[in-house]
Amino acid sequence: MRLTGTSHIGSQGHLTIGGCDTVELAKTFGTPLYVYDEALIRENSRRFVKSFEQSGFAFQVAYASKAFSCIAMAQLAAEENLSLDVVSSGELYTALQAGFPAERIHFHGNNKSEEELRMALEAGVGCYVVDNFYEMALLHDLASASGIQVNVMLRLTPGIEVHTHEYISTGQEDSKFGFGVADGQAMLAIRQALAKTHFNLLGIHVHIGSQIFDTTGFVEAIKVIREFLDSVRQETGYEVKVLNLGGGFGIRYTDEDDPVEIETFVETITQEVAAAWAKRNLPNPEIWIEPGRGIVGNAGTTLYSVGSIKQIPGIRTYVAVDGGMTDNIRPALYQAKYEALLANKASMVATETVSIAGKCCESGDMLIWDIDLPQVTSGDILAVLSTGAYGYSMASNYNRLRRPAVVFVRDGIADLVVERETYEDLVRHDRKRSVLSNIV
Repeated sequence: MRLTGTSHIGSQGHLTIGGCDTVELAKTFGTPLYVYDEALIRENSRRFVKSFEQSGFAFQVAYASKAFSCIAMAQLAAEENLSLDVVSSGELYTALQAGFPAERIHFHGNNKSEEELRMALEAGVGCYVVDNFYEMALLHDLASASGIQVNVMLRLTPGIEVHTHEYISTGQEDSKFGFGVADGQAMLAIRQALAKTHFNLLGIHVHIGSQIFDTTGFVEAIKVIREFLDSVRQETGYEVKVLNLGGGFGIRYTDEDDPVEIETFVETITQEVAAAWAKRNLPNPEIWIEPGRGIVGNAGTTLYSVGSIKQIPGIRTYVAVDGGMTDNIRPALYQAKYEALLANKASMVATETVSIAGKCCESGDMLIWDIDLPQVTSGDILAVLSTGAYGYSMASNYNRLRRPAVVFVRDGIADLVVERETYEDLVRHDRKRSVLSNIV
């Protein structure tokens, strides 16, 4: 098992992260608990930025806040001079509450409401990634009424199929996102955007999927888009200033995963863009990307307390923990796989094979099937690794479970950045019936 960032096995045989003993973290903050290695988040961010700096391209690295959004994370992104990708008014509000510079916010989403667009316009959001004709007309009407010009990009679907789960593949022709290149919608969108007086068309956006382990799909997307842009230039004279290649960069969850290194990814796409643009004697565009999982995924660890243990002779041993699909729905939704260890027995050798069950009333609430661990007993602390992306952000109150707390750890200090929900929080918006029925 490979530990990442500042994680290591301490002198007591416990898993430590950021200089903090995870067993002590569990005692102090309770479980389930999301623990983020702040130094690793910063390291991942800086690797993206440094790689682009070395490429010579103008660029923006925009953290995709859908992976994990809270005020502290937006503050950290601002400190690392990242831009920020938001997809809802809630993510936008969080960023603004964190003091994130609005001009570095990119507003995404396939169904932005009038309320959301008004909120973004009032805040001075820096760029809108327009997803469809309905949004294009609505945004322009609102910008016109406000007397302002807005920066826009058009999201295109290049028809690229990538090897990932179908639920997180987005670049194929049959997608809920964007304007299709092959069906002519992209060209029509370009023409309409150029004709709108309150739009400044910066360029185009392409996102082909998530948890992608090689650069082939990105290279193919660049080729498709460059050929499309040739047609655009011939028909309209327009040439993009910005090429946004989205995110989707995979991370390692288990030994089965073999992701491309950040530096290799950036080098590959910048060289491909440089060659394609040089072939046409055109100046390089500015390149934007949107890593989310690639920045926070392997920096997160979820701690659980072991409860009941059920042995089915000759079949399986179920080890139940105090969380599950409410704090990590990815195994149930995507059949995602994870590695884990007993945080309080991290230096001990594995002696049994067990399966980790969540506590929700669903047979599908299984976090890990068939994992080798030391002898497990009730009260042990299970640490599931690489849960930094889409755990907290997709958490729910199913079965009226309370969402966990979040701590950032660094240099031996644990900073509580999201409090654990209380029982009062669960019913805060409930209302008792105002009229009682006499029906029996």
